[in-house]
Order: sequence, then C-alpha cells, then structure tokens
Amino acid sequence: MDDLLQEFIAETRETLEALSTEVVAWEAAPDDRARLDAIFRFVHTVKGSCGFLDLPRLLRLSHAAEDTLCEVRDGKRRPDRFLVDAVLAIIDRIGELVEAIDAGLPLTDEGEDELIAALAPGASVAQAMTPLAAAAIAQGRAPLRSVRLNVDLLDRMMSGMSDMVLVRNELIRRLRDLDLDPAVEGALERLSASVADMRDAVTRTRMQKIETLFSPLPRIVRDTAAAVGKAVTLSVDGADVELDREMIEVMRDPLVHLVRNAIDHGIEPPAERRRAGKRESGRLHVAARQSGNQIVIEIIDDGRGIDTERLIAKLAGSGQRSEAELRRLTARQQCELVFAPGLSSRDVATEISGRGVGMDVVRAAIDQIGGRITLDNKPGRGLRIAVQVPLTLSIVSTIVVRAGEHRFAISRQTIGEIVRARGANFRIDQLGDIRIAQIRDRRLPVVDLCAVLGVEPRPDAAGKMMVVVGIGAGDFAVAVDEVLDTEELVVKPAAPAVMATGLFAGQTLPDTGQPMLMLDCAGVAHAAGLTFADAMDRELAAEAEAVEEPGIAALLFDDLDGRRRVIPLAVIDRIERIRAGSLQRSTGRIWLAIDGRVLPVVATADDAVDRVTTVLRLTDGMVELAYAIDDAVDIVMLPELAASAAEFGPSGGIVLLEGEQVEQVDPLWLFQRHAHAVAPAMGKAVAARPTCLLADGGTGWMRTFLRPMLEQAGYRAVERLAEDERPALVLAQAEDSSAVVPGGRTPVVRLRASVADTGDGSIYRYDREGVLQAVRQAVGK
Repeated sequence: MDDLLQEFIAETRETLEALSTEVVAWEAAPDDRARLDAIFRFVHTVKGSCGFLDLPRLLRLSHAAEDTLCEVRDGKRRPDRFLVDAVLAIIDRIGELVEAIDAGLPLTDEGEDELIAALAPGASVAQAMTPLAAAAIAQGRAPLRSVRLNVDLLDRMMSGMSDMVLVRNELIRRLRDLDLDPAVEGALERLSASVADMRDAVTRTRMQKIETLFSPLPRIVRDTAAAVGKAVTLSVDGADVELDREMIEVMRDPLVHLVRNAIDHGIEPPAERRRAGKRESGRLHVAARQSGNQIVIEIIDDGRGIDTERLIAKLAGSGQRSEAELRRLTARQQCELVFAPGLSSRDVATEISGRGVGMDVVRAAIDQIGGRITLDNKPGRGLRIAVQVPLTLSIVSTIVVRAGEHRFAISRQTIGEIVRARGANFRIDQLGDIRIAQIRDRRLPVVDLCAVLGVEPRPDAAGKMMVVVGIGAGDFAVAVDEVLDTEELVVKPAAPAVMATGLFAGQTLPDTGQPMLMLDCAGVAHAAGLTFADAMDRELAAEAEAVEEPGIAALLFDDLDGRRRVIPLAVIDRIERIRAGSLQRSTGRIWLAIDGRVLPVVATADDAVDRVTTVLRLTDGMVELAYAIDDAVDIVMLPELAASAAEFGPSGGIVLLEGEQVEQVDPLWLFQRHAHAVAPAMGKAVAARPTCLLADGGTGWMRTFLRPMLEQAGYRAVERLAEDERPALVLAQAEDSSAVVPGGRTPVVRLRASVADTGDGSIYRYDREGVLQAVRQAVGK
C-alpha cells in the first residue's frame, strides 16, 4: 500500500503541475470544453484513487468538484468567475493535502466545508488555508526523488548498456593472456565493477513487481465465479517476481482471459464436483517464477481439464479439418486445438465465453513478445497452463557449459551447485530407465545433456560434471562434458523454430563472436521425461493424505536389551508404572501380580527384571500379558515394513523411522507363546462379562470416557455387535433419540450432558457412581 500511495502522490503532483496552465486558461475562456474535460478527468481520477487508498477528505473534496463539473459539462450550469474560483480553491486544497500526506504533517479540515459550499450557485470562495499552515507544509515537503521517462529512452539506455557489457567482456578476454601492469589491471577491475553496477541500475529502471499484474485477480475470480454459479478459491504465489513493465501490460489481458476460462470451462459446478468426489469449492492457483531469462506464469485449476473429444468433434463439424486427421494427432497436439481460431467448446454463447474468440488471441499476443504457452492436461483432474515470456532485453549472469563440441549457457540463478561425478560423496545408481545421483544426502534424477540434445559427447572428457539445477517444481542434475566459465550475457529470443523446441530460453552473442543458445532447464527436464508435481498436485496429495484412513499407530520404546522397538498401539491396554522388584520368577516364567490378577511377563533381558519399573499391559480383548520395557519414547505411525522377518518369531520385521532401523514386535507371536498359561481362566472370565453396547452416534465420547470405566468394573464395552450377538444393555446419549436398541427389549441407560435433573430418568454422564449403579441394575448385578 505504501508503494501505491507514493505513486498516487507522484502522479497527482505531476498532473497538478500540468493542470495549472489549463485552469488559468479555462478561467479566461470558461466555454473551452477541452480544458473543462481535462480538469474533470483530474478530479475524477483523484476521487477513484482516494476511495481505494482510504483518503476520505480528498474523496469528499474531489467528489464535490466532480459533481459541479458534471453539471457544467451537461449544460445545466454556466461557468462564471465565482465557479472557477471555487474549483481552483478545491484543486489547490487537493494539492495541499497531498503535500501534507507526503510530509507526514497534520492538516486540519478547517475551511473545507466552506470550500465545498462555495461550489453552490451564487456563493463565493473564502480563504480556507492559513499562510502559516501553507508555510509549514512547504517547509516539510521532501524534494522530488522520481522522474518519469519515455519508455523508448529506457530502451536506448538498456541497448547501450548491453553493448557496453559486451565490449567489457571482449576487453577482458583480450587482456587476459597479456602481462598487464598492476595499475592497468586495477583500473580494469574498477571498470568492470562500475559496468556491473550500472547494468543492474539500468535493468531495474524497467522492472516492476508482477504483483501489479496479479492484484486484480481476486476480484476477477470472485465476479466470474459468481456469474457462473461456482465457488472458487484462488491462491497466488510469486508476486515478488519482477518483470519488464511493458511485458506486464502485454500480459494483462491474456492472463485475465486464461483465469476466466479456467473458471468457466475448467472448474465444474458444485454438484458435478461432489459426484466426482471433489470438494465443492474449486481451486485456482496462479504462480510466477523466474527461469533464466524468462518468467514462467502458471495457471493451474483442479477442474475437468480439456475435453479433447469435444474439441475434435467441434472442429471436424466446422469443416476446418477432417476427423481422421485430428485423430492422428498426439495427445499434446489435440489439447492445442483449443487455440484454433473461431473454436469454442461451448454450444451457447454467454457474457464470458462461447464466441470462439479468445485463446487464439491469447497465443498471438504471447507469440508477439517472443513467449510461448504450453498445456499440461489431466482429464478429470485439471489443467496446467504455463506461459513463458522473456524478462526483457536484459543481461543475465550465466555458466557456460560444453556438451560435445557445442557450448550452452545456463542461468546462474537456477544452479544450486556443480560437482564432479566422482568421489566418496557421489554415486550414480540405475533405477529402471532413470539414473539417480546420490550427492551427499540428496538423491536427484540425472539428465544427460548430450543425450537430450542428440549430440556426440567429447571422447576426451575427463569425467562428467553434474550441474544441479532447480526449476521451481523440483531439482535434478544435468550431466555435461565440461564447465567452462561464468559470463554475463545479453540474451534475446531465438528464432521461432528454435524456441518451439522448448529446450532453449533464448540466444546470445558472447565476446567470442560465436552465437550461443541459453538452455531452458524446465524444457530440458520435460524432454528427458522428468515430471515434477506442481503446486496443485502437491495440494491435492496433501489433502488426499489428510483424508486417508490413518495408518497403524505404534508405541516406540527402549527395550531392556538396549534396543529400540515398536509395537502396535492397538494391543496396548495401558502403560503401567510398577515398583522395582515387583516381578517374580516362578515355574520358569516371570510373573506380575496386579489388580488382583497374575500376568505373565515378556522380558528380553532376564538379568534386568529386578530393576524394571515400566511394563506394557497388552491385551487382545480376552487375554492379557505384560511386556517389561526400559522406557516409552513416543507414539509414531508405522510405515510399511522395510524388511520382513525371515521366520516367525518375536520380531515381525524392520521399519524405517526417520532413517533409523527399528525392530517391530510381532504381537501374534507374543500371544501364541505366552498367553496359553492364562488363556483358559481369562477366557471364561471374559465370556462371562456382560456386554455393554456404546451407542453415542459416532462422537467418540463413550469410547474415550466411558469404556475404560466399564471395563475396569468388569464389563465388556463394544461399539458394534457381532452377527446374532445381543448386548446386556445399551448406553446412549439422552439427546440422541435415534439410538438403536437391538430387539427392542434390551435395557437402555441414557446419559445426559446437563448436571440438572431433567426428570426423564437419565444419568449425568460424569456421575461415575450413578452410571455404574444404573448399569448394575440394568444387567441385574
């Protein structure tokens, strides 16, 4: 907002200075319509900007002046000296307020009501501002720090700067092999540094944040979605990326059209999205990133994608091309039929689409500035549109590499590191058809540049060099024959046929005089068959992961033998703290007496049982065991087994937790091996336990709060019954009148959330004794 306010102040100052002569001329000739229109446009612009920037006093003054000037323009009022004086006073006051805002000085609204009143017929202007206030503002006004220049002048500056960089590079190359005087070498270094600083300054004069291109999108998305009856969530990324101001203006209309198209054609109506298993609100992601000398703008939606069958049918029906010819096209070429002139997938024209005008115009506008547009269609899942446009005619810092006998440039901004394909920290593995480079702790796919470009590698290359590059969606390693040098180059769009390959970002002419192409790393990755998940794919994957069935929760613990193990949480009834020495050896086993029962104990180190203070009480619902441990560490989600056990035993296999190999305890083996000593007695006890059906409507409250209390009291608590099973009683929430009572004769104990007695026989759900008493009475115990 500060940037917008400063731009408003600068534009208002500039317009006021240009308008001063117009106002005086209008005073001399009030019937001059051209000058009246100029003054009207000024106050109208100020009014619109003030409403956006929340400047109510300026808005009030400009609105009053605009209404009066409207009456003059419509012929309802004749301008006279008093009216001209009143308008001049309003314009002067606008200028004073703007200066006060810029200087950060307070300015009272004294006299502003009189200024507005003076606009009325027959009124006169009073002096609304004291000389003292005017002097204070004049003194506090900061000197102007900006100036407006013609774009052509900036182009000439940049072209001259580009030539200066090339001359500097050539001079350095020619003097590099000479025995230079230190004074000359120092002067050359200072010249090089000055040229670099000047290059950066000149380049920045035309650059503007792409935020100005993205800022209207929320309103456009809102209005378009409302017009077609859809719900759309917009996310924007990369608003800080800078682009040439002229490129921003050229891209404004194409971007708006692509966004509106995504909402109207791509994202489905809510009912259709529900049937497809999607959430009702569609998602639209707009992002910008820099790739070498290009800016990539992505428009990604999670809609239905492009229906290529419909495009083929519409195009064949129009007689432009035969259906057989269209069927022979590749999937990518069929998607690009959407750019055919006069083609629309809509049968009925609307205010937004259906007239067959748009996508061909978008492509033409992008081609005109040396850019290109690509489509990544995922039927039923969405569409990704990538628009690549040149930054500007600018100078890019590059790394020059060799592939075979050819030289290519790679933008230094995309390069993470350069390593030689050898050494202890580097290894290449073959995974199917893909080579994977292990660089320290990173695993990256490898793309051989010679193979992608179809050139012969140099036979004398002393080992490949790996250039690790990042393209926003992911990182990969480019294998080159040699890394030659770093160089600052002027990069321009190459010939259309070269740019159409998708492998190059432009061309340059280094100081050697031999033309060189600059690689588009994203295009190289695509040509090599590498695919990375885009922002929408990552969001969908995260959402799918969030709604997936939870994995197996397990307890990570330190065992008595010093090893770290995990055991599924479902078999653990509780973690029990016991007094050291509570474990006893008898009949060749270790036993624990607890809660009036004697449980067999599993211990991995018999010599450590005397110091055990923590045991896991394991149960399968009928039989209970104890497992002696050193300490509980954490609760984790079990991944798939990295390696299964070779034979049936206490270990079910190995899992990887944060890179550490952890042994998983096999509960089946534990119960098979140790439960037979107590299974008969406990089996009878469990069979005799009355079954309580917990019918809480899926809230989970009874499972968390009620079930432990009931089982501790000797009841069996379940949330669903086996086939033909009948419970001893049903526990239900008093507020839930839909609780299912099997057979209709099973006693029901209803629990209420309110402490106050409601008179319906329900029990307060946190009255432990009252609940247990009601349960005993219901089951007759």
